Amino acid sequence: MTNQAVPAEALISAVDTSITSVRTQSLDFSFNELADMYEARELIIDPEFQRMFRWSEGAQSRFIESLLLELPVPPIFLIEREDRVYELIDGLQRISSYLHFRGILKIDDELQSPLTLADCDIVTELNGLAAQNLPRALDIKLKRSYTRAEILRKESDPRLRYYMFKRLNTGGEVLSEQEIRNATIRLLDNTFNAFLMRLSTNTDFQSCIGLISDNQRKRRFDQELVLRFFAFKNKRDWYRHDVADFLTDYMEAVSDPTDHTVDFDYTIEEAIFTKTFAVLRRAATVGATPLGDRLFGSVVPGGGGPRGQFSIYHYEGITLGLQSILGNIDVKDEEFLSRVGTLISQGKADPAFLRHTGAGKNDPNPLRERIEYFSNRFSQLLS
Repeated sequence: MTNQAVPAEALISAVDTSITSVRTQSLDFSFNELADMYEARELIIDPEFQRMFRWSEGAQSRFIESLLLELPVPPIFLIEREDRVYELIDGLQRISSYLHFRGILKIDDELQSPLTLADCDIVTELNGLAAQNLPRALDIKLKRSYTRAEILRKESDPRLRYYMFKRLNTGGEVLSEQEIRNATIRLLDNTFNAFLMRLSTNTDFQSCIGLISDNQRKRRFDQELVLRFFAFKNKRDWYRHDVADFLTDYMEAVSDPTDHTVDFDYTIEEAIFTKTFAVLRRAATVGATPLGDRLFGSVVPGGGGPRGQFSIYHYEGITLGLQSILGNIDVKDEEFLSRVGTLISQGKADPAFLRHTGAGKNDPNPLRERIEYFSNRFSQLLS
């Protein structure tokens, strides 16, 4: 949002100051040089980045074909660390494809089998070839193929480096929003990110979200659910419409050492999270109609029970609504937890709750109604 009250001179000065905080350098590297740097650990592909390597073998092969045909290659972006080692921040698919073809790509420290070319659609004769089968002239040509590298020098302001990486890695459809957050937020501070990752492995939490798919887990949706819990619990007033931007803003605010808009006590917040899902897991097994792993399942229209499809609306309403009585719950009180489970089961099918779920209900008002529905009914258990 533009601040109309800021004088033009001040705006110009702010831009100029930010420019002087960035130090960049452009260099041309052959792909063989990059491969040598990778093997010498002078070029780092972070483990979080490696798990994002998703190009199909056909896409990788066509990139190798492009190099042999001398087609233009976009630049890669690197960060120079204090020890002069480079970290790749954009260009993962291209660099990893070359390393894979050369048989030196490691993912989670495991060496990958060399790529055999497939689905090359210009020079189809390349299909079926591995690196060791290339004619010597083509092998040399491939090694000497080069790409421009834009390098953010170590002298640059870390926060501006973060925002540059964020811009480079948003707007595409390959990575999920949470994967982008995981990769980029470490350029500010990785404490909160690591905290979310650790809590996402909590046994009670994983049991409660058992309906999410393997693909959703692969794309870090379970970690996003942890982030969503804290963001809406602590700063729901920030939320206007776009959930992805809201979650990113909250994660940045907690992670940025220079941002003091959010006071996040890790010990207290972990205790709240742990108790919330310990209560819910137990309540889902002891109610009058046990929900089990369908605790957050959407409900069959017309009064049917929860189905095997995870509902973010049920997740928000139940987990955040429970906060109204969490401090009064004894996790060993089986009778009370049974009442909680029964209330949840009934509430999930209640039209008064369901009218605030479904398509077009991803706004602040329906969110508030979902939370208040369960908050009010949970509170009645104490009266």
